[in-house]
Amino acid sequence: MKYDSKDLQEMASAVRSAALKSIISARSGHVGIVLGAADIVTDIFANFLRRGTDRFVLSAGHGSALLYSVLSLAGYELPPLDSFRKIGGLPGHPEFGIPGVFATTGPLGQGIGNAAGLALAEKIQKTDGRVFCLCSDGDLMEGVAQESISFAGRYKLNNLVVVWDDNGVSIDGAAQTDIDMPARMLAAGWRVITTDGHDFDEITRALNAAMRGKAPVFIQAKTVIGRGSSAAGTSRAHGLGLSMGELEKLAADLWSERGMELWSEFASESANAADAMPAWSAPDLSNINVTWDMDTDAATRELSGIFLSRLMDENPNLIVGSADLGGSTNVKNAAARDIMPGEFVGNYINYGVREHAMGAVMNGLAAAGLRPVGSTFLVFSDYMRPSVRLAALSGLPVIYVFTHDSVAVGEDGPTHQPIEQLPSLRLMPNLNVFRPCNGPEVAAAWTFALSDTARPSCIVLSRQKVRQIATPSDTDLSRGAYIIRPARGGRVRATLIATGTEVPLAVATAEKMGAGVQVVSMPCVSMFRAQSDAFKKEILRGYVVAIEAAAAAPWFEFADAVVGIDEFGASGDGTAVYEKYGFDADIIVRQIEKNIKK
Repeated sequence: MKYDSKDLQEMASAVRSAALKSIISARSGHVGIVLGAADIVTDIFANFLRRGTDRFVLSAGHGSALLYSVLSLAGYELPPLDSFRKIGGLPGHPEFGIPGVFATTGPLGQGIGNAAGLALAEKIQKTDGRVFCLCSDGDLMEGVAQESISFAGRYKLNNLVVVWDDNGVSIDGAAQTDIDMPARMLAAGWRVITTDGHDFDEITRALNAAMRGKAPVFIQAKTVIGRGSSAAGTSRAHGLGLSMGELEKLAADLWSERGMELWSEFASESANAADAMPAWSAPDLSNINVTWDMDTDAATRELSGIFLSRLMDENPNLIVGSADLGGSTNVKNAAARDIMPGEFVGNYINYGVREHAMGAVMNGLAAAGLRPVGSTFLVFSDYMRPSVRLAALSGLPVIYVFTHDSVAVGEDGPTHQPIEQLPSLRLMPNLNVFRPCNGPEVAAAWTFALSDTARPSCIVLSRQKVRQIATPSDTDLSRGAYIIRPARGGRVRATLIATGTEVPLAVATAEKMGAGVQVVSMPCVSMFRAQSDAFKKEILRGYVVAIEAAAAAPWFEFADAVVGIDEFGASGDGTAVYEKYGFDADIIVRQIEKNIKK
């Protein structure tokens, strides 16, 4: 290899020193992983990672000072290291978009899923890129990591190398990882290599061996947390458990002039390499022409499936999948071609019953420039919420199809009937949430979601069939809300806001109330919120009532009264359950007429 163990020792010392100086400047950070894992990261970057071709993911995101140090020394254009953990500087955990950072990590386990997604993207795109991932004991305790490990093993991602910083310590003491983690990895279909994480000859041999084979590789690297400090091998070393005086002495003692020279030489040789960041573009939708039969009752999941099948035919970068529910969510259609383990030809992924891994893998796919779509029932969005949040934080244009969106799911009962999920998703920053009521709104939701390259989107759909209310032909759906049923007669005395399958109910209610009642469909609350006050006043007139089969409280932002549901559902016929909780036109009319101003 290019650098031998003597060179690597000097380079690792320089990495440790620079990382410690950034922690000293911030008076905050995680020292243990800097001192314990620098040898591993140095060897990966110096001898194995091909800049512009390969990617590195720090799943143990608390080691960000270590990552920023090696990236800076390797020639990546980062903000100054002394900006670490300061406003406008390098963030406390790695964030996607910083040169050399391909995943927002920190919540443990996520990075392993992101790395699996990046490795899968390389296979789908037919490149020879490899993905290196450093994980901690804490990562391997998280469920999302184990789901992702299982997924990567089944898909035979032999371009994925996960190195375990095995120091046996976590914040509260002895690490609570599995008694035999290598056996678990072997059972999941991985090759396992064990090495001394401080012996450069062994580390290099392990990484060389990882370049060959038909399965993902797991390297168990035995290390000492906080190596060389007074807290070495103890949980005190994890965070900022050392005095400033000791940290300053360590940084000075570890400083290596020769190491800095070697890194400078390395950086100059790789200066022209691209950082391989994705550039998403909105797909061409000009050939997607769907005619909607507005006279036929339909579930919005069915309407979405019709539109998606056309999208998949026209857009090869669209990688669709589901957590074992593709038939129920209507994302597996005639245009779907399964991506099979070891083959990587097609456009559809069966993630298995692994919602959280699906979310993390999709983030990796998006970070590599693909446009992933994943689906499950709305109530199970809770299983993958941390990955959705990280997609929103990272600005990744992932699309989630969440079906079975209300108590009208029926017989499966309250465990499968979402109540709080829809409003809680709307509370998440930088996330589009669409709940369409008919074919035109479904098409608009997909169009807006695919056109937005700066944030993820949720498309929330029904299981049950409902009457389609026609959207006026001149409607601007980009405003997020519009009058779908104008008031009859004189002044508008009441406005009924509804979304999705409650729109037909709102129209039926308005028809029973007589003159002066209009209905507003609001398929995207955040898009409506962004409109001018004048527009909001224009369409929300009179006594305003929101009708939605979900938690009521958020609707008081716009409404005087809300017909919602603030308790768990019940088992029974969907229509009967829907009516049990007050979603009936006659009941709603009586409630409104009691309060409406004449």
